[in-house]
Amino acid sequence: MNLLPLELTVRVGCHIVYKTLQPTPILLVIRPRSDHQQMVRQEKLTFSSNLNSCDFEDAHGNLTHRTTLVPGQNVIHHDALVAVSSQPDNQGQPTYATSINELPPLVLRYILPSRYCDSDKLLNFATQQFGRFTIGIDQVYAICNWVHGNIEYRTGSGRPDISTSEVIARGYGVCRDFAHVVITLCRALNLPARYVTGHLPDIGFMNPLTPMDFHAYLEVYLGGQWCTFDARFNVPRIGRVKIAHGLDAVDGAFGTIFGPAQLDYFEAWAYQVDPGAVSIDDPIDLSKRLDGVEYVRTS
Repeated sequence: MNLLPLELTVRVGCHIVYKTLQPTPILLVIRPRSDHQQMVRQEKLTFSSNLNSCDFEDAHGNLTHRTTLVPGQNVIHHDALVAVSSQPDNQGQPTYATSINELPPLVLRYILPSRYCDSDKLLNFATQQFGRFTIGIDQVYAICNWVHGNIEYRTGSGRPDISTSEVIARGYGVCRDFAHVVITLCRALNLPARYVTGHLPDIGFMNPLTPMDFHAYLEVYLGGQWCTFDARFNVPRIGRVKIAHGLDAVDGAFGTIFGPAQLDYFEAWAYQVDPGAVSIDDPIDLSKRLDGVEYVRTS
């Protein structure tokens, strides 16, 4: 495993308001994970004063909070400073595929079809399109290039009930659809792949002037490690802050609601800051962002 220094800091978080007419259970997955690729330096998660919550790790190790929304307005606010590497995705990571016989037992689940990733319907398509490429990272790059070039990114087109085969048939989608298509085609070629949600700041990347939001991408198991890919942008990016991973978007939803509730307000942020000048107790202030330009600022 290639351990990179975590020399940059990203401020990430969200402000969510739900309204409901009756007590409604909800699971929230909005807190970043801590691992060798990112370290949470400061963090604060607050709920409306009348909400009680408990936390646990789900089957994929994601930090999950359970609470019950009460009649009226319910406010959830999360803010964190997270240390990340200044290197782009997959620096120094392996490129070869691991044989099925050598896959760890917990990785095997990521090679099978799931709710949104109907790889069993796309076996012939995947073989015809990508079977000629060398097994491993060459196939993954070929899939990402195909998805980036053949699926149109269309803001606001996301649907909670659409599978990969349907996305390919209609030819457009949002970031979760891009991730699902790559995952599905990888699984059809016996490459374990999992869905990832998180924050993506614009470090070394021009500010697109679009509202910040959670972002969906994927990881493929190569050479005994999980490697990051993102067909939405299709270039290595810097400073991703991972929140959750799982089989597909079912495991990556920031909120899973068991009953009627309305999302009344949503705001998310992800931007590089100077940790000596910004604290999570400060207001969100984009004038202090260090990203959004084509070079990497270290301070």
